[in-house]
Amino acid sequence: MSLILAVVFFAATGTAATTAPAPERHSLPASTTTTSTSAEPVENSEYRIGAGDVLDITVIGDQDLSRPSAVVQTNGTVTLPLLGEVPVAALTVPEVKTKLTHLLARDYLRHPQVEVKIREYQSQFVTVLGEVNSPGKKALRGQTRLYEILTEAAGFRPNASGELVISRIDGTFSGGEKSLRVRINTSAPTAQDMINFNVVVRHGDLITALPKYYVVIDGEVSRPARYVLEPDLTVTGLVAMAGGLTRWAKSDLKIVRRSDPASGKVEIIEVDYKAVRKGKKPDVTLQPNDHVSVGRRLF
Repeated sequence: MSLILAVVFFAATGTAATTAPAPERHSLPASTTTTSTSAEPVENSEYRIGAGDVLDITVIGDQDLSRPSAVVQTNGTVTLPLLGEVPVAALTVPEVKTKLTHLLARDYLRHPQVEVKIREYQSQFVTVLGEVNSPGKKALRGQTRLYEILTEAAGFRPNASGELVISRIDGTFSGGEKSLRVRINTSAPTAQDMINFNVVVRHGDLITALPKYYVVIDGEVSRPARYVLEPDLTVTGLVAMAGGLTRWAKSDLKIVRRSDPASGKVEIIEVDYKAVRKGKKPDVTLQPNDHVSVGRRLF
């Protein structure tokens, strides 16, 4: 079961799904990927209609008064027989139904029955960028959650870190922030991932899926290599990932950091590994592309 399918299962059942390790390509099967703006069978009663949305308006028993594919104009109205231009922008589907029923009953019909559905969602979008398989604008269909947008974007690319930044153009999040950073385990979603997946997005939000970043450690460690930079990874944590220091390792480590990639400026940070281990000095949190060098003692 892929990451996104596991989350959809959880959202539908309220039960955490047991997932096998994710394949290298974090994507949905082609048959379940959707980029259409067509209406779903069940209308979302919280969706606020806007310019560009396309409505199916049916007056039961009177085909002449019905209007399939009625486009909401830039002034927020739809044009209907007898009624002319009717303002519908910022209304929900039930509110439009009530309004049209009232207008028809007031002057034209006895006990009219009106049905309203959204054929195409065209007025509210978020934009998804970065390490997803299908970036671009994604239509909102009412109270849309992050996992629905990630499903629409066909899941993560192989180089995705699972970290997302949601930038709010209009308004703020509940804590007053203009941006929200969430991290999602790309192999098996945790309880916190489920909370993150259910963040409600808003019209105009910019969602960026960040790539993996790496750090390098070489010299006198058991497994010198390039490692994925996990959140809050420190020097001691990287040394542990690399299997620890060899018996010949110096206690003084060096971090080579490109503090300004544009100019090529390099910063050298010295770390007293023994002092850090004893709690006498603070551990150093690593940044993307840091290069940790462990020298060899001379006898």
